[in-house]
Amino acid sequence: MQARAADARRAAVLGKPIAHSLSPVLHRAAYEELGLTGWSYDRFEVDEAALPGFVERLGPEWAGLSLTMPLKRAVIPLLDGISDTAASVEAVNTVVFTEDGRRFGDNTDIPGMVAALRERGIEQVDSAAILGAGATASSALAALARICTGEVVAYVRSEARAAEMRQWGERLDVEVRTADWADAAEALRAPLVIATTPAGATDALAHAVPERPAALFDVLYDPWPTELAARWSMIGGAVVSGLDLLVHQAVLQVEQMTGRTPAPVDAMRKAGEHALAAR
Repeated sequence: MQARAADARRAAVLGKPIAHSLSPVLHRAAYEELGLTGWSYDRFEVDEAALPGFVERLGPEWAGLSLTMPLKRAVIPLLDGISDTAASVEAVNTVVFTEDGRRFGDNTDIPGMVAALRERGIEQVDSAAILGAGATASSALAALARICTGEVVAYVRSEARAAEMRQWGERLDVEVRTADWADAAEALRAPLVIATTPAGATDALAHAVPERPAALFDVLYDPWPTELAARWSMIGGAVVSGLDLLVHQAVLQVEQMTGRTPAPVDAMRKAGEHALAAR
């Protein structure tokens, strides 16, 4: 669904913490490139308890919201409808306010992952590995449902997490096998490795990158590169970064909120790179 494109429209990213978010940089760069001089994009620190009141206070000038943790699931009861993509992982990162006053939720993380991989020439793999089992891992599984024809092995730290990943696999119709984190070095031999872990979690794996690595998608972007990504790239493997994901999911948000397509991916990426370099 698309918001109407008009003058003096507002959008913002919500979450807690939120000061680190690059979303304002990316969306403002898009507005400038598209000539949307009346549009603004801000950030607000909002937790789950404050979210209903925040949404209710929004006026007709609002075009949409970007949502980060911990709001991606909490927002769903506040919406009039969500996309099949968002429903598949029970997570909404995009809310669009339509002309008739409805609030529609979508998830652009999943197609954003697919687009980021496609940009690097990765359109289909016969197997893959996921490092980690948090919320981003379920989105990664949903993305792999679109491009992976075979087994996905998830490397996790507990049996509870393993059970969650197997359940997500059943729900998303992905063949998922789980393995212990202690064996995570084995993941690096997969045709595609998606690292969904927090900063520092994969540093100890850098020494285990194989001589001919295939593709690594590391969802982190600050600090960048991670030790794993740096080693992977140095040896000659393909690396997709968290900034690539952030840009492509934001591209889809801009298109939905403004009704303008295509969004200026190059301008948005350059703005993000500049902002990270300045930190």
